[in-house]
Amino acid sequence: CILIQADCLAWLRDANEQFDLIFIDPPTFSNSKRMEDAFDVQRDHLALMKDLKRLLRAGGTIMFSNNKRGFRMDLDGLAKLGLKAQEITQKTLSQDFARNRQIHNCWLITAA
Repeated sequence: CILIQADCLAWLRDANEQFDLIFIDPPTFSNSKRMEDAFDVQRDHLALMKDLKRLLRAGGTIMFSNNKRGFRMDLDGLAKLGLKAQEITQKTLSQDFARNRQIHNCWLITAA
């Protein structure tokens, strides 16, 4: 088991390892000075999945979580990448989000 805490976009560009399980919970939005461009989870989640797929072992799973209100997974875009998604939000909803269920999203993503 390896836990990596880093600027995920920069790390993904350089990574060459493969993983059975990737858990990623990116920010809704980031314009950190350490980043080249601003990150928006709705706009950029497919590019992120493309990078993650490269690091995923055959039969592996990406657990993708975010807190963007109204987030919509681009299922057609995922299919074009050879990925499929299963929404598991309700199974992962903690009591912290019980009053506002719209800001938590969680998906299991695997090769199609």
